Amino acid sequence: MRDETDLRGALQRQARWLLAAGAVALAALALPLAADPALGAFFVARAGLLYCGIATLILAGLAAHAPHRRFGPANTVTLARIVLICLLAALMGTAAPDEDCLWLIAGFATLALALDGVDGWAARRSGLASRFGARFDMEADAFFVLVLSVLAWQWDKVGPWVLLIGAMRYLYVLAGAAWPWLRAPVPDSVARKAVCVIQILALTACLAPPVPPAAAAALAAGALALLCWSFGRDIIWLWRRRRVPA
Repeated sequence: MRDETDLRGALQRQARWLLAAGAVALAALALPLAADPALGAFFVARAGLLYCGIATLILAGLAAHAPHRRFGPANTVTLARIVLICLLAALMGTAAPDEDCLWLIAGFATLALALDGVDGWAARRSGLASRFGARFDMEADAFFVLVLSVLAWQWDKVGPWVLLIGAMRYLYVLAGAAWPWLRAPVPDSVARKAVCVIQILALTACLAPPVPPAAAAALAAGALALLCWSFGRDIIWLWRRRRVPA
């Protein structure tokens, strides 16, 4: 029991240090964006509050990282993505910033996407894969897509239907409350991962200054069609096996 307590204590301490470092990085990255008057005086505060809320959830879920006593490089990479996503999320509810700021925002989104290709490899390489890490990565992806879809809508690049892209995963989770067979695990799929990447690429492109609303709508429509196909394929697979004993 004492060894288990020591392991959890070491993991919690390391996680707190990394979360503190993430908060410092968040503040440093937010300052160039906060200089844009369109973002409002409370942009940095909004980003900080979002980060604090996510950090609380991270600490609460660390038990699923057992038996590892290190936070690990993969989770650290995902935490770096969370810093970038919180910056983007703090833009929700603001007017469209100037072109230079939009390029910076698109750069942050592209970097967050690039880091998404590193964390899974790092988990396998370090031998620190866990249920916590898999869930952490998945929730970061879902939140990222939701934020990008909201920004594409609120800055008049795409109509309100683009919110379906960001809401799809959360609607799927809610549907699982009504139909328990939807909560069963699905097999790993390269196609599913590719569709997730395409969603983020398409929505990031929608936010880029040179992309007009018509082109942004076409990109988002293609991404939404692919997402419906991906979810539909998984739903059909689960429905066909809904009465198969575990």
